[in-house]
Amino acid sequence: MKKLLILLLISSISGVAVADKYKIDTKGAHAFVQFKIKHLGYSWLYGRFDSFDGEFEYDESDPSKANIQMTVDTNSVNSNHAARDKHLRSDDFLNVASFPAASFSSTSFSEGENGNGTMKGNLTLNGVTKEVDLDVTFVGGGKDPWGGTRRGYEAVAELKLSEFNIKKSVGGAYEELTLIVSVEGIKQ
Repeated sequence: MKKLLILLLISSISGVAVADKYKIDTKGAHAFVQFKIKHLGYSWLYGRFDSFDGEFEYDESDPSKANIQMTVDTNSVNSNHAARDKHLRSDDFLNVASFPAASFSSTSFSEGENGNGTMKGNLTLNGVTKEVDLDVTFVGGGKDPWGGTRRGYEAVAELKLSEFNIKKSVGGAYEELTLIVSVEGIKQ
C-alpha cells in the first residue's frame, strides 16, 4: 500500500505542467522594438531600438501564467537621422545619461481567441514606472528548421509622453506614441 501511494504521488507530480521558457531571438534579428509618433500632425515618424534583450514563458495548459521580461538600451534609439537621434537621447526625451535602460515586466496575461490577448505590466522609461496594457497578437509557433521550437508575438501599446516625464511632449496628436514590440522566442 505504501509503495502504491508513493507511485501515485510521483505520477501526479510528474504530470504537473510547467511553462515553456523562450529566449528572445535578438542574435538572429527576429525581434524588434519600434515606435511611431505623429510629426507635426502631417506624417508619421518611425524609429526603433537596436539593442534589447529578454525572455518569456508560456504554458499552453494555463495561458494566464504567461509572462515576459525585457530590457531596452535607450542609447540604441535609431530614427534614421543622426541629429534627431542625438536629440532623442538628450534629457528632452529619453535622458539616456541618467536612464540608460527601459524595461518591461509583465504582471498578468488575459488570453482571448487564437492566442491573442492583453498583457499587463510595468514599463519603466525615463525613470518613471507605470502600468501599461499591451494588445498581444499571437503570430505563430512550432518547430524550426534547426530542430528547435519557436513562438512569436506582436504587442502594441499607446503611451502618453508626459506620463513618462518626457519634457518635449507638446500635447495633442504628438503626445501619443505607439510602441510596437515584435518578438520571436527560441524555446530553452
